[in-house]
Amino acid sequence: MRKLFFPFCLAVFCATTPVWGQVFRCVDADEHVTYTNVATESKNCKRLQVETPVTPTGSARVTDRQPGAAATPAGFPKVSQDTQKARDESRRAILAQELANEERSLATARQALAEQESVRLGNERNYQRVLDRLQPYKDEVARHERNIEALNRELSSLR
Repeated sequence: MRKLFFPFCLAVFCATTPVWGQVFRCVDADEHVTYTNVATESKNCKRLQVETPVTPTGSARVTDRQPGAAATPAGFPKVSQDTQKARDESRRAILAQELANEERSLATARQALAEQESVRLGNERNYQRVLDRLQPYKDEVARHERNIEALNRELSSLR
């Protein structure tokens, strides 16, 4: 048993020890991007800056930017502030319209659920049958409530 303990501990240690290595971003002729630790001549490979060590599981934080580089390229087209405001207002109007539609749909779904709850069919002597019949109506109400919550979150996140 002791003979197996040391190799086992060594294997576990080696499997979890981070490894520092080079990472290359290679772009081939078809513009396919590949990340590798071996640079090849046939592809346009550029060495990336690795911010953390590479673990045997392959996780590492890699960045294309060199220290001090701008976040966007210099020739990148920019949108004017007025254009962006118009887009934001248009988006806000669309979301408000969707919210109003969802609220109407929720009211209709709640009304349908209330109507179904007030009706008791003759073959529903077992209460589970009533619950089974009402479940699609409850699901519809819950779906509209979730949609309204999502639209409200989206509206609140707009600038």
